[in-house]
Amino acid sequence: MPDTNSLTYAPRRRPMQLVFGLVVLAFLILIGYSLLHNKNMQWGVVLEYLFNPHVLRGVSVTLVLTVLCLSLAIIIGIIIAMMRLADSRVIMSMAVGYLWFFRGTPLLVQLIFWYNIAAVFPHLILGIPFTSYHEVISTNSLISAFTAAVLGFSLHESAYMAEIVRAGILSVNAGQREAALSTGMTEAQAMRRVILPQAMRVIIPPTGNQAINLLKATSLVALISGGDLLSSVTDIYSVNYAVIPLLVVASIWYLMLVSIATVGQTHLERAVGKGYGSTKAEKQKTGRSDESGKESTVASETA
Repeated sequence: MPDTNSLTYAPRRRPMQLVFGLVVLAFLILIGYSLLHNKNMQWGVVLEYLFNPHVLRGVSVTLVLTVLCLSLAIIIGIIIAMMRLADSRVIMSMAVGYLWFFRGTPLLVQLIFWYNIAAVFPHLILGIPFTSYHEVISTNSLISAFTAAVLGFSLHESAYMAEIVRAGILSVNAGQREAALSTGMTEAQAMRRVILPQAMRVIIPPTGNQAINLLKATSLVALISGGDLLSSVTDIYSVNYAVIPLLVVASIWYLMLVSIATVGQTHLERAVGKGYGSTKAEKQKTGRSDESGKESTVASETA
């Protein structure tokens, strides 16, 4: 009987992949060399403004806007998802209409609309119902560029988050809900304690992608002068006319922020996905069992 443990498995050679990889690497080196030695890139200006206080202020506004809008979008999205799964046709129709409107209209249109809402409602009246107390507030003083950005991003992203949450809930076996209800839990308790924790492994990955997309989409706030990162570099290059170097500064910051967010998303997915799928030990155990099966097959054929 041949000893299968002494066999050496040589990897399959793929010369075309190696050639293609070398061609791509040479192309990237050529592009990088041309950019580094291009005087029009003005790398000195890039280094000068990379940690400029005005740019750093824009970075902080971008981060605050991303975290705040994503948090509001998740809260609103969970509510809309619950409405979408409700038995009442009226409530479900309201949720469908919400999704239809905020997913159907472009994000930029929503931002511009909220920023110019004073053209429709010049004043807002805030008061206590059934009392004579009321306060008239100018819409322009209440809806700033930052407030308009929060409204636009939160409502737009909540429509996508609602579908993500709904998909996560539907991925949980219906028997989990029935088992939770049979123990005496209410619908709300079953959703909070049993269904949502299991749905998180499906919800987290697309939510991380939405967060990264939202981080980059905050650059649209520059069109309404919202004080974000792109707004900050726009303010600078409108004075010194160094457009390309300042756009490189913004790109570097966006790449750094997205890279950090990607690493965080990866660790969060691993933490939430524990207990699902095969672990490394299980894979090794499966591999050993496969080898034992092969040996037994070879032995039977030899006999």
